Amino acid sequence: MKSGTMDKAEGKLHEVKGKVKEIAGKLINNPVLEAEGVSEKIAGKLQGKVGQVKKVVGK
Repeated sequence: MKSGTMDKAEGKLHEVKGKVKEIAGKLINNPVLEAEGVSEKIAGKLQGKVGQVKKVVGK
């Protein structure tokens, strides 16, 4: 797999994991877990964007 595609796939995985953590934190009333989920979701989106840029640049 190319680097850009790999970054996009890993970014999507982190987005999903973050969303699960965020929902679990809300359900069990755990603000720390909820915040972890939000930050992981944002990091996943960022990693996905890095993958898109790598594909455009050709790395």
